Amino acid sequence: MTKRFISRLLMAIAIYSGLLQNNSVAQEPNAGNGKLIFPDEKHFANVRQLTREGENSAEAYFSFDKKQERLIFQSTRPPYACDQIFILDLKSNAPPKLVSTGKGRTTCAYFLKDNKRIIFSSTHLGADACPLLPNYSRGYVWAIYQDYDIFVARDDGSNLQPLTTTPGYDAEATVSPDGKKIVFTSMRDGDLDIYTMNIDGTNVRRLTSAPGYDGGPFFSPDGKQIIYRAAHPQAPEELKDYQDLLKENLIRPSKLDIFIMNVDGTQQRQITGNGAANFAPFIHPNGKKIIFCSNLADPKRRNFDLFTINLDGTNQEQITFYEEFDGFPMFTRDGKKLVFCSNRNAAAPRQTNVFIADWVE
Repeated sequence: MTKRFISRLLMAIAIYSGLLQNNSVAQEPNAGNGKLIFPDEKHFANVRQLTREGENSAEAYFSFDKKQERLIFQSTRPPYACDQIFILDLKSNAPPKLVSTGKGRTTCAYFLKDNKRIIFSSTHLGADACPLLPNYSRGYVWAIYQDYDIFVARDDGSNLQPLTTTPGYDAEATVSPDGKKIVFTSMRDGDLDIYTMNIDGTNVRRLTSAPGYDGGPFFSPDGKQIIYRAAHPQAPEELKDYQDLLKENLIRPSKLDIFIMNVDGTQQRQITGNGAANFAPFIHPNGKKIIFCSNLADPKRRNFDLFTINLDGTNQEQITFYEEFDGFPMFTRDGKKLVFCSNRNAAAPRQTNVFIADWVE
Protein backbone atom coordinates (compact mmCIF):
# COMPACT_ATOMS: atom_id res chain seq x y z
CA MET A 1 0.00 0.00 0.00
CA THR A 2 4.61 4.19 -0.16
CA LYS A 3 2.59 3.00 0.69
CA ARG A 4 -1.62 1.82 0.07
CA PHE A 5 0.24 3.98 1.11
CA ILE A 6 0.33 3.11 3.18
CA SER A 7 2.30 1.95 2.25
CA ARG A 8 2.38 4.69 4.34
CA LEU A 9 3.17 3.54 7.72
CA LEU A 10 5.36 0.98 6.09
CA MET A 11 7.96 3.69 5.69
CA ALA A 12 7.98 4.25 9.43
CA ILE A 13 8.20 0.57 10.18
CA ALA A 14 10.99 0.07 7.65
CA ILE A 15 13.16 2.72 9.25
CA TYR A 16 13.43 1.04 12.57
CA SER A 17 12.89 -2.59 11.65
CA GLY A 18 15.45 -5.26 12.59
CA LEU A 19 16.42 -8.58 11.05
CA LEU A 20 15.07 -11.98 12.03
CA GLN A 21 17.42 -14.94 11.90
CA ASN A 22 15.14 -17.83 10.92
CA ASN A 23 13.55 -18.17 7.47
CA SER A 24 11.17 -20.99 8.29
CA VAL A 25 7.40 -20.68 8.50
CA ALA A 26 5.91 -21.40 11.92
CA GLN A 27 3.06 -23.88 11.50
CA GLU A 28 1.98 -24.56 15.09
CA PRO A 29 -0.34 -22.30 17.08
CA ASN A 30 1.45 -20.39 19.81
CA ALA A 31 -1.43 -18.54 21.42
CA GLY A 32 -1.44 -17.78 25.13
CA ASN A 33 2.31 -17.51 25.60
CA GLY A 34 2.31 -13.73 25.99
CA LYS A 35 3.97 -13.20 22.59
CA LEU A 36 1.43 -13.92 19.84
CA ILE A 37 -1.81 -13.11 21.61
CA PHE A 38 -2.48 -10.54 24.31
CA PRO A 39 -5.12 -9.97 27.02
CA ASP A 40 -8.46 -8.68 25.70
CA GLU A 41 -7.78 -9.99 22.16
CA LYS A 42 -10.98 -12.00 22.44
CA HIS A 43 -11.53 -12.22 18.68
CA PHE A 44 -8.26 -14.12 18.12
CA ALA A 45 -7.54 -17.84 18.49
CA ASN A 46 -4.72 -20.04 17.19
CA VAL A 47 -2.46 -17.17 16.17
CA ARG A 48 0.45 -18.27 13.97
CA GLN A 49 3.52 -16.32 12.94
CA LEU A 50 4.13 -16.84 9.22
CA THR A 51 7.34 -14.92 8.52
CA ARG A 52 10.60 -14.92 10.47
CA GLU A 53 13.15 -13.30 8.21
CA GLY A 54 13.89 -9.77 7.06
CA GLU A 55 12.29 -6.43 7.78
CA ASN A 56 8.98 -4.82 7.03
CA SER A 57 7.04 -7.95 6.07
CA ALA A 58 3.67 -6.36 5.50
CA GLU A 59 0.61 -5.87 3.29
CA ALA A 60 -0.05 -9.61 3.06
CA TYR A 61 -3.12 -10.47 0.97
CA PHE A 62 -4.79 -13.80 0.20
CA SER A 63 -5.04 -15.49 -3.17
CA PHE A 64 -8.44 -15.92 -4.82
CA ASP A 65 -8.40 -19.73 -4.81
CA LYS A 66 -11.11 -21.58 -2.88
CA LYS A 67 -8.96 -22.39 0.14
CA GLN A 68 -6.94 -19.15 -0.02
CA GLU A 69 -3.72 -21.01 0.67
CA ARG A 70 -1.26 -18.38 -0.60
CA LEU A 71 -0.29 -14.90 0.53
CA ILE A 72 1.48 -12.20 -1.44
CA PHE A 73 3.37 -9.58 0.55
CA GLN A 74 6.30 -7.17 0.54
CA SER A 75 9.46 -7.50 2.59
CA THR A 76 13.04 -6.32 2.80
CA ARG A 77 15.32 -9.31 3.23
CA PRO A 78 18.85 -10.27 2.10
CA PRO A 79 20.20 -9.73 -0.46
CA TYR A 80 17.73 -6.92 -1.27
CA ALA A 81 18.15 -3.46 0.19
CA CYS A 82 14.47 -2.45 0.12
CA ASP A 83 11.01 -3.98 -0.24
CA GLN A 84 10.44 -6.70 -2.80
CA ILE A 85 7.37 -8.88 -3.45
CA PHE A 86 7.14 -12.47 -2.21
CA ILE A 87 4.57 -15.26 -2.30
CA LEU A 88 4.12 -17.58 0.69
CA ASP A 89 2.49 -21.00 0.36
CA LEU A 90 0.63 -21.68 3.60
CA LYS A 91 0.60 -25.43 2.97
CA SER A 92 4.37 -25.89 3.07
CA ASN A 93 7.39 -24.95 5.14
CA ALA A 94 9.09 -23.45 2.10
CA PRO A 95 10.57 -19.97 2.44
CA PRO A 96 8.67 -17.17 0.66
CA LYS A 97 9.42 -16.99 -3.05
CA LEU A 98 10.59 -13.78 -4.73
CA VAL A 99 8.26 -12.76 -7.56
CA SER A 100 9.40 -9.17 -8.24
CA THR A 101 12.56 -8.20 -10.11
CA GLY A 102 14.82 -7.57 -7.11
CA LYS A 103 15.42 -4.07 -8.47
CA GLY A 104 14.08 -0.73 -7.25
CA ARG A 105 11.44 -0.64 -4.50
CA THR A 106 8.09 -2.42 -4.71
CA THR A 107 4.78 -2.15 -2.87
CA CYS A 108 1.12 -3.13 -2.85
CA ALA A 109 0.89 -6.58 -4.42
CA TYR A 110 -2.33 -8.48 -5.10
CA PHE A 111 -3.43 -11.69 -6.83
CA LEU A 112 -5.60 -11.58 -9.90
CA LYS A 113 -8.80 -13.61 -9.95
CA ASP A 114 -7.28 -16.43 -12.04
CA ASN A 115 -4.64 -17.03 -9.31
CA LYS A 116 -2.08 -17.36 -12.09
CA ARG A 117 -1.15 -13.68 -12.25
CA ILE A 118 -0.28 -10.92 -9.82
CA ILE A 119 -0.05 -7.14 -9.79
CA PHE A 120 2.33 -4.93 -7.83
CA SER A 121 3.96 -1.50 -8.06
CA SER A 122 7.67 -1.01 -8.63
CA THR A 123 10.21 1.75 -9.27
CA HIS A 124 12.63 -0.51 -11.18
CA LEU A 125 12.08 1.20 -14.54
CA GLY A 126 13.37 4.43 -12.99
CA ALA A 127 16.52 2.90 -11.50
CA ASP A 128 17.89 -0.44 -10.34
CA ALA A 129 18.81 1.02 -6.95
CA CYS A 130 16.40 1.61 -4.08
CA PRO A 131 15.03 5.17 -4.08
CA LEU A 132 16.17 7.37 -1.22
CA LEU A 133 14.14 7.53 1.97
CA PRO A 134 12.39 10.87 2.56
CA ASN A 135 14.01 13.75 4.41
CA TYR A 136 12.52 13.77 7.91
CA SER A 137 13.62 17.33 8.61
CA ARG A 138 10.02 18.22 7.65
CA GLY A 139 8.70 15.87 10.33
CA TYR A 140 7.26 12.40 9.75
CA VAL A 141 6.40 12.17 6.05
CA TRP A 142 5.85 9.52 3.40
CA ALA A 143 7.67 9.55 0.09
CA ILE A 144 5.50 9.53 -3.06
CA TYR A 145 7.96 7.91 -5.43
CA GLN A 146 7.27 9.18 -8.93
CA ASP A 147 8.81 6.09 -10.55
CA TYR A 148 6.12 3.80 -9.16
CA ASP A 149 4.12 2.08 -11.88
CA ILE A 150 1.73 -0.87 -11.65
CA PHE A 151 2.84 -4.13 -13.28
CA VAL A 152 1.21 -7.45 -14.02
CA ALA A 153 3.13 -10.73 -14.11
CA ARG A 154 2.65 -14.45 -13.82
CA ASP A 155 2.71 -15.68 -10.24
CA ASP A 156 6.32 -16.79 -10.66
CA GLY A 157 7.32 -13.25 -11.66
CA SER A 158 7.72 -14.02 -15.36
CA ASN A 159 6.13 -12.14 -18.28
CA LEU A 160 6.26 -8.82 -16.41
CA GLN A 161 4.27 -6.09 -18.17
CA PRO A 162 3.40 -2.49 -17.18
CA LEU A 163 -0.26 -1.60 -16.69
CA THR A 164 0.44 2.10 -16.12
CA THR A 165 2.88 4.29 -18.01
CA THR A 166 1.81 7.82 -17.09
CA PRO A 167 4.36 10.07 -15.35
CA GLY A 168 4.06 10.13 -11.56
CA TYR A 169 2.98 7.85 -8.76
CA ASP A 170 0.78 4.83 -9.57
CA ALA A 171 0.40 2.31 -6.72
CA GLU A 172 -1.89 0.91 -4.01
CA ALA A 173 -3.71 -1.38 -6.44
CA THR A 174 -6.23 -4.09 -5.50
CA VAL A 175 -8.61 -6.23 -7.57
CA SER A 176 -12.41 -6.47 -7.63
CA PRO A 177 -14.11 -9.68 -6.46
CA ASP A 178 -15.20 -10.51 -10.01
CA GLY A 179 -11.63 -10.02 -11.26
CA LYS A 180 -12.60 -7.45 -13.88
CA LYS A 181 -11.39 -4.18 -12.32
CA ILE A 182 -8.36 -2.75 -10.55
CA VAL A 183 -8.66 0.17 -8.14
CA PHE A 184 -5.53 2.19 -7.42
CA THR A 185 -4.06 5.53 -6.33
CA SER A 186 -2.40 7.88 -8.80
CA MET A 187 -0.94 11.36 -9.04
CA ARG A 188 -1.44 11.54 -12.81
CA ASP A 189 -3.76 14.55 -12.56
CA GLY A 190 -1.68 16.48 -10.03
CA ASP A 191 -3.24 15.27 -6.79
CA LEU A 192 -3.39 11.88 -5.03
CA ASP A 193 -6.70 10.40 -6.11
CA ILE A 194 -8.38 7.03 -6.59
CA TYR A 195 -8.95 5.53 -10.04
CA THR A 196 -10.28 2.32 -11.51
CA MET A 197 -9.18 0.56 -14.70
CA ASN A 198 -9.91 -2.68 -16.49
CA ILE A 199 -7.73 -5.64 -15.60
CA ASP A 200 -5.66 -4.98 -18.76
CA GLY A 201 -5.03 -1.32 -17.88
CA THR A 202 -7.64 0.17 -20.22
CA ASN A 203 -10.61 2.41 -19.41
CA VAL A 204 -9.00 4.43 -16.62
CA ARG A 205 -11.57 6.39 -14.62
CA ARG A 206 -10.98 8.95 -11.85
CA LEU A 207 -13.25 8.55 -8.80
CA THR A 208 -12.13 11.21 -6.29
CA SER A 209 -11.34 14.89 -6.73
CA ALA A 210 -11.31 16.63 -3.31
CA PRO A 211 -7.95 18.31 -2.56
CA GLY A 212 -5.84 15.99 -0.43
CA TYR A 213 -4.79 12.38 -0.33
CA ASP A 214 -7.19 9.55 -1.26
CA GLY A 215 -5.70 6.08 -1.26
CA GLY A 216 -5.42 2.52 0.00
CA PRO A 217 -8.65 1.39 -1.72
CA PHE A 218 -10.34 -2.02 -1.48
CA PHE A 219 -13.53 -3.28 -3.07
CA SER A 220 -16.40 -4.45 -0.90
CA PRO A 221 -17.20 -8.21 -0.98
CA ASP A 222 -20.05 -7.62 -3.44
CA GLY A 223 -17.91 -5.31 -5.59
CA LYS A 224 -20.41 -2.45 -5.35
CA GLN A 225 -18.43 -0.16 -3.05
CA ILE A 226 -14.86 0.96 -2.41
CA ILE A 227 -13.44 1.55 1.05
CA TYR A 228 -10.40 3.82 1.34
CA ARG A 229 -8.43 6.23 3.52
CA ALA A 230 -8.26 9.95 2.94
CA ALA A 231 -6.90 13.23 4.29
CA HIS A 232 -8.71 16.33 3.02
CA PRO A 233 -7.13 19.44 4.61
CA GLN A 234 -9.74 22.07 5.47
CA ALA A 235 -7.82 24.91 7.10
CA PRO A 236 -5.88 27.09 4.62
CA GLU A 237 -2.58 26.50 6.41
CA GLU A 238 -3.12 22.72 6.39
CA LEU A 239 -3.97 22.73 2.69
CA LYS A 240 -0.87 24.80 1.94
CA ASP A 241 1.31 22.40 3.93
CA TYR A 242 -0.15 19.47 1.98
CA GLN A 243 0.38 21.16 -1.39
CA ASP A 244 3.91 22.32 -0.53
CA LEU A 245 4.90 18.82 0.55
CA LEU A 246 3.31 17.26 -2.53
CA LYS A 247 5.53 19.43 -4.72
CA GLU A 248 8.44 17.63 -3.06
CA ASN A 249 6.70 14.26 -3.57
CA LEU A 250 5.92 13.94 0.13
CA ILE A 251 2.80 13.76 2.30
CA ARG A 252 2.29 13.98 6.07
CA PRO A 253 0.01 11.09 7.15
CA SER A 254 -0.70 12.20 10.71
CA LYS A 255 -4.46 12.47 10.14
CA LEU A 256 -6.28 9.98 7.93
CA ASP A 257 -9.91 8.94 8.00
CA ILE A 258 -11.83 6.01 6.55
CA PHE A 259 -14.22 6.78 3.68
CA ILE A 260 -16.52 4.69 1.52
CA MET A 261 -18.06 5.32 -1.91
CA ASN A 262 -19.92 3.54 -4.65
CA VAL A 263 -17.77 1.82 -7.23
CA ASP A 264 -18.49 4.64 -9.69
CA GLY A 265 -17.28 7.29 -7.22
CA THR A 266 -20.72 8.53 -6.16
CA GLN A 267 -22.01 8.89 -2.59
CA GLN A 268 -18.62 9.45 -0.97
CA ARG A 269 -18.95 9.61 2.80
CA GLN A 270 -16.68 9.68 5.81
CA ILE A 271 -16.90 6.90 8.42
CA THR A 272 -14.30 7.89 11.03
CA GLY A 273 -13.55 11.34 12.42
CA ASN A 274 -11.36 10.79 15.45
CA GLY A 275 -8.36 12.97 14.55
CA ALA A 276 -6.02 9.97 14.39
CA ALA A 277 -4.21 8.17 11.57
CA ASN A 278 -6.72 5.56 10.37
CA PHE A 279 -5.74 3.36 7.44
CA ALA A 280 -5.79 -0.12 5.83
CA PRO A 281 -9.58 -0.56 5.91
CA PHE A 282 -11.05 -3.89 4.82
CA ILE A 283 -14.74 -4.80 4.75
CA HIS A 284 -15.78 -7.96 6.59
CA PRO A 285 -17.33 -10.62 4.32
CA ASN A 286 -20.72 -9.96 5.96
CA GLY A 287 -20.62 -6.50 4.33
CA LYS A 288 -21.70 -4.79 7.57
CA LYS A 289 -18.47 -3.77 9.30
CA ILE A 290 -14.93 -2.66 8.59
CA ILE A 291 -11.66 -3.66 10.18
CA PHE A 292 -8.94 -1.01 10.07
CA CYS A 293 -5.73 0.15 11.73
CA SER A 294 -5.44 3.28 13.87
CA ASN A 295 -3.37 4.98 16.54
CA LEU A 296 -6.50 6.51 18.08
CA ALA A 297 -5.86 4.76 21.42
CA ASP A 298 -2.44 6.42 21.66
CA PRO A 299 -2.15 9.13 18.96
CA LYS A 300 1.12 10.57 20.27
CA ARG A 301 2.98 7.29 19.63
CA ARG A 302 3.23 4.92 16.71
CA ASN A 303 1.15 2.43 18.66
CA PHE A 304 -1.28 1.18 16.03
CA ASP A 305 -4.04 -1.32 16.77
CA LEU A 306 -6.81 -2.98 14.81
CA PHE A 307 -10.40 -1.80 15.28
CA THR A 308 -13.76 -2.71 13.81
CA ILE A 309 -16.61 -0.32 13.12
CA ASN A 310 -19.97 -0.57 11.39
CA LEU A 311 -20.31 1.02 7.96
CA ASP A 312 -22.50 3.71 9.49
CA GLY A 313 -19.77 4.65 11.99
CA THR A 314 -21.36 2.98 15.02
CA ASN A 315 -20.22 0.18 17.33
CA GLN A 316 -16.48 0.77 17.20
CA GLU A 317 -14.44 -1.93 18.95
CA GLN A 318 -10.72 -2.30 19.62
CA ILE A 319 -9.44 -5.71 18.44
CA THR A 320 -5.71 -5.79 19.21
CA PHE A 321 -3.94 -4.60 22.35
CA TYR A 322 -0.26 -5.02 21.57
CA GLU A 323 1.82 -1.97 22.54
CA GLU A 324 3.42 -1.39 19.15
CA PHE A 325 2.22 -1.96 15.56
CA ASP A 326 -0.70 -4.11 14.36
CA GLY A 327 -2.03 -3.38 10.89
CA PHE A 328 -2.90 -4.38 7.29
CA PRO A 329 -5.77 -6.79 8.10
CA MET A 330 -7.56 -8.98 5.57
CA PHE A 331 -10.29 -11.57 6.18
CA THR A 332 -10.68 -14.81 4.28
CA ARG A 333 -13.82 -14.83 2.18
CA ASP A 334 -15.66 -16.92 4.77
CA GLY A 335 -14.62 -14.56 7.58
CA LYS A 336 -13.09 -17.40 9.61
CA LYS A 337 -9.47 -16.23 9.47
CA LEU A 338 -7.67 -12.91 9.58
CA VAL A 339 -4.19 -12.17 8.29
CA PHE A 340 -2.43 -9.13 9.71
CA CYS A 341 1.04 -7.68 10.20
CA SER A 342 2.56 -6.90 13.57
CA ASN A 343 5.67 -6.11 15.59
CA ARG A 344 4.63 -8.72 18.18
CA ASN A 345 7.14 -11.48 18.97
CA ALA A 346 9.82 -9.61 17.02
CA ALA A 347 13.45 -10.73 17.21
CA ALA A 348 14.54 -7.08 17.04
CA PRO A 349 12.85 -3.79 17.94
CA ARG A 350 10.07 -2.74 15.54
CA GLN A 351 10.48 -5.78 13.31
CA THR A 352 7.28 -6.48 11.38
CA ASN A 353 6.04 -9.97 10.46
CA VAL A 354 2.95 -11.60 9.00
CA PHE A 355 0.49 -13.43 11.28
CA ILE A 356 -2.72 -15.38 10.79
CA ALA A 357 -5.45 -15.98 13.37
CA ASP A 358 -8.76 -17.78 13.64
CA TRP A 359 -11.45 -15.09 13.95
CA VAL A 360 -13.84 -15.47 16.88
CA GLU A 361 -17.11 -13.53 16.69
